[in-house]
Amino acid sequence: MSGHSHWSTIKRKKGAADAKRGKMFSKCAKAIIVAARTGGGDPNMNLRLRYAIDDAKAVNMPNANIDRAIKKGTGELGDGAQIEEILYEGYGPGGVAILVEVMTDNRNRTGGEVSRIFERHAGNMGQPGCVGWMFSQKGVITVTGDPDEEQLMEVALSAGAEDLSEAEGGFDVLTPPEAFEAVKQALTEAGVAYEAAEISQVAQNYVALSDDDARKTLALLEELDDHDDVQKVHSNMDIDADLVEKMQAE
Repeated sequence: MSGHSHWSTIKRKKGAADAKRGKMFSKCAKAIIVAARTGGGDPNMNLRLRYAIDDAKAVNMPNANIDRAIKKGTGELGDGAQIEEILYEGYGPGGVAILVEVMTDNRNRTGGEVSRIFERHAGNMGQPGCVGWMFSQKGVITVTGDPDEEQLMEVALSAGAEDLSEAEGGFDVLTPPEAFEAVKQALTEAGVAYEAAEISQVAQNYVALSDDDARKTLALLEELDDHDDVQKVHSNMDIDADLVEKMQAE
């Protein structure tokens, strides 16, 4: 939606501060450990591991840290920590739907902490399934820099993409998860640079928020995202881009 911002766009523009780099490394390591544990340590045979490694490299995680996380996942280092994957669902101000992907070694502790974050920001954590039906898992490839829309559409759709949607400063190429790698490769071969690429939960519809609810929702999403055990946060909020710029300048 032109002139508006969603959480994924806002988070990407904020960038990862150096002060949070260690926290990002820890989150990436968890994702790599779980991926290697469930699908093996070879990224050529384990797509989930490949994506986790790509995410780690995107935040400049050292190769030694990546290798150590893979070995922990495969059991080569004898790491006994059991990391559990949990999806929390809830509502934020204005009825915004929120999904929180978590990896934790203590379900009770993390669940309580996530619930309190919702409550602090006028939201509430719901039952499993309460908002998940509003989202679909898709590959999202963000192309910026004034790309040629017709060329982008032709290359992306020919490689298996589902749709092209206007995003702030460019376009989001949406793909089925199974076509994600093929579309990325096709764009690279066609000389189309992309700013970001990930498998994400994409909302079917978005909720426009008032200025007050927008501020509360951003505070909620930022605190959730900052939690050590939270891997990803998704929402269907829609905020005016001018308000986001104003808030970031305050």
